Amino acid sequence: MGVLRKTKNLEEVLETFRHSRQALSANMLLEQLSEGINKSTVYRLLDRLEDDGVIHSFLAANHTKFYALCQSCTSDKHVHSHPHFQCLSCNQVVCLEEEFKLPSINDMNILEAEVFLKGYCASCQF
Repeated sequence: MGVLRKTKNLEEVLETFRHSRQALSANMLLEQLSEGINKSTVYRLLDRLEDDGVIHSFLAANHTKFYALCQSCTSDKHVHSHPHFQCLSCNQVVCLEEEFKLPSINDMNILEAEVFLKGYCASCQF
């Protein structure tokens, strides 16, 4: 589908992602946006931004879908060779800078893998 025009709502969603140090669920995003943006608009924008390769999504604990800005994706291909981490205490979810290589297994053509790590962030370690 693609983001064809830059609307005020789209710009506000993008700015929220640009200023966030963590991945955001749709509910977290809604809490940070102006009250005038309704839930269905946010979900529609998230779908369009993901289709365009601007953001990527992944499932975290409790099957909550999180979104984060892409680094080198396009509308044709999402490239995510980094793991995601969720703190079990504060529930912060972040993309980690470390890259991992997709394995070669027999005659299988692996296109995508997800690595999701759980533990305690530096602020929450005991």
